Amino acid sequence: MKILVTGAYGFIGQNLCAALEEIAKGHDRRADHALPSAPELLRFGRGDTAETLDEYCAECDFVFHLAGVNRPETEEEFAAGNRDLTARLLRMLEANDNRCPVLLTSSAQAASGNAYGESKRAAEELVFGHAEKAGAAAYVYRLPNVFGKWCRPNYNSAVATFCHNTANGLPIQVNDPTHQMRMVYIDDVIEEFLQALRGNANRTEDGYCAVAVRYETTLGHIAETILSFPAMRERLEVPDLSDALTKKLYSTYLSYLPTERFARDAEMKSDARGSFTELLHLGNKGQMSVNISKPGATKGEHWHHTKNEKFVVVHGEALIRERRVGARPDGTPWPVHEFRVSGERIQIVEMIPGYTHSIVNLSGTDELVTLMWANETLDPDKPDTFRQEV
Repeated sequence: MKILVTGAYGFIGQNLCAALEEIAKGHDRRADHALPSAPELLRFGRGDTAETLDEYCAECDFVFHLAGVNRPETEEEFAAGNRDLTARLLRMLEANDNRCPVLLTSSAQAASGNAYGESKRAAEELVFGHAEKAGAAAYVYRLPNVFGKWCRPNYNSAVATFCHNTANGLPIQVNDPTHQMRMVYIDDVIEEFLQALRGNANRTEDGYCAVAVRYETTLGHIAETILSFPAMRERLEVPDLSDALTKKLYSTYLSYLPTERFARDAEMKSDARGSFTELLHLGNKGQMSVNISKPGATKGEHWHHTKNEKFVVVHGEALIRERRVGARPDGTPWPVHEFRVSGERIQIVEMIPGYTHSIVNLSGTDELVTLMWANETLDPDKPDTFRQEV
C-alpha cells in the first residue's frame, strides 16, 4: 500500500510518518491499525519538484495532504501554498486517473474571513469537488490548535512556545490568560488519521471529519500548568497524570528539554553499609528509591506502624527477614520469616506494617542493588520508623 504524505517533514507529517513506519516494520500490531498491506511511504516536502509529485500521484493508494502555508511573508502566499498546491495535487491525481482517498488537514480558521482561512476553505472545496467528480473518498479535518512533540516553537503554537521556553529557562508571555483554547494532541490526531486510512474516519454531520479527543481550557491554565513542571522535576515529582491534558502537556514539555538536561545527578545518602537514593516522589502514591548494600552489610532492622514497602532485588543475592514486633500471648517472640532473593529471579517482597525487617547482602564480593517502593515520602518530623532487630 503506497501512501503519499505531502508536508511529510512538518510537525504533523513527521509524527504521521513515524507511526506509519512502525506499522510497516510490524512493530505496531494493534488490530485497529492493521492495513491491507505494509505501507510504503512516498514523502513529499518543500524541496521536492512537481515532477516528483506527479510520479507519486500516479502510484499512491492514499493521500495525506498535510502541506500548507500558515506564516507567509505576504498574504498572497496563503493562496499559493494552500489553494493552489491542493489544486495541483488533485489535477495530477485526475490526470493519472487515480481515484484514491484524499485526507486534507484544514484549519478551524477556515470558518473565519481572514486570508489564511479563505485559502484553507478554498482547498476544502477543491477536495470535496474532486471527491464528487472522481467518486473518491474525501476526509477533511478542520483542526484546532495541535500540540505535541516536534512542533516548532515561537511560530504558531502557544503550547510549543511555552514548553520550549520553560524547558530552556526562558520567559513566556501571556497576554490574555482568559483566552479560550481549543486543542488536540498530536497522538490523538495520528490515531484518527490511521482510522481514516482504514476507512473508519470520525465523520460529523456537516460532512467534515474530526478528532474525537479535544480539550478546551484557558491560555492561563496552560501556562500555569507548564510553568509548574520544572520545579516538580527538581523535587523528583511528576504531575497528576490521571488528568489527560496534564499528562500530554508534560510529555510535550519533556520533548523540549535540552539534551544536556536529560540526565542529572541524584542525591546519594551513603554510609559504611552502602547508599540510599530517592528516585521519584509519587505524591499520594509514595516514592521510589534504590538501595545499594556493600558485601555482608545489613540494612533495615526497623519497623513501621503504617508505612509499607516493596523490595525488589535486581542485582546480587539477599536475605530478607521479617518478624512481627512484640510477643505472643505466652511471652515468646513471634517467628522470623526469611526470603532468599536474587536478581536472577525477580520477586517482590512486601514489608508489612508492624513487622521489623532487614535485608542482608549475601553476594560475597558484589554489591546488592534493591529497588524500593514506599507508600509515602519520608517526613522527617514523622518518620514512622522504629529501631528493632529482627
